[in-house]
Amino acid sequence: MENFSNIDTIAEQLRNASQTGEVISPIREIIGNENIELAYQIQTQNINLRVKNGARIIGRKIGLTNKIIQKQLGVDQPDFGALLNTMEVLNGDEIPWNELHQPKAEAEIAFVLGKSITNPTVTIHQLISAIDYALPCLEIVGSRIADWNIKITDTIADNASASHYVLGHRPTKLSDFDMVKCKMKMTKNGTLASEGSGSSCLGSPLNATIWLVKKMIHNGTPLKAGDVILTGALGPMVTGYQGDQFEAEIDGLGSVSVSFGK
Repeated sequence: MENFSNIDTIAEQLRNASQTGEVISPIREIIGNENIELAYQIQTQNINLRVKNGARIIGRKIGLTNKIIQKQLGVDQPDFGALLNTMEVLNGDEIPWNELHQPKAEAEIAFVLGKSITNPTVTIHQLISAIDYALPCLEIVGSRIADWNIKITDTIADNASASHYVLGHRPTKLSDFDMVKCKMKMTKNGTLASEGSGSSCLGSPLNATIWLVKKMIHNGTPLKAGDVILTGALGPMVTGYQGDQFEAEIDGLGSVSVSFGK
């Protein structure tokens, strides 16, 4: 029988690490690497507390959309975390270094929903009709786990290793770009650091998104009109340090940039 008192203990450890900038040992050492449900309960407890303290959930992020990363972590499906308004950074702005936790940057396609989705048998064409527009996105992931020594339960409990996100400012209809074949290039301090394409995200960002949509409906928290969805990395994530500047460009979507404070 599981020791569900671990939820409170681990949730508090993660909160303390987030506030102090310190790191903790892998969570799987306590809950194992298979209890995904318990990991999500830990995530939910901390998100609910942040909402109680004034933050707003404005969408979700999808993680583990790359088959190579899934294999490394021993899983066969993505995971998800909550996006809060407090995580948003303006395009071209700077993130204070003391807000970051072992940061890495990755470029993604973000969708913004124009309609709520509550049908558990939603199809791809229904999903397409529910998406209002797409934006280029830089997601800054971070880990409260020492040395990024993570497996699936570690990252889920840690809100899918979420930290910050930056949206581009040119909303684009899905019909106006090729989300599968579009190329992505991300630079770090002006030098190419990561590249990929829309197909790197489970074959298409829509494939990742429909997984998330059905998961959220199953959990009783369906996605709503206006929600932002970060669909997953289009190329390898890149470690960032104080003073680094990242810029990503995605064919048909434009560019987005952010820098880390010194």
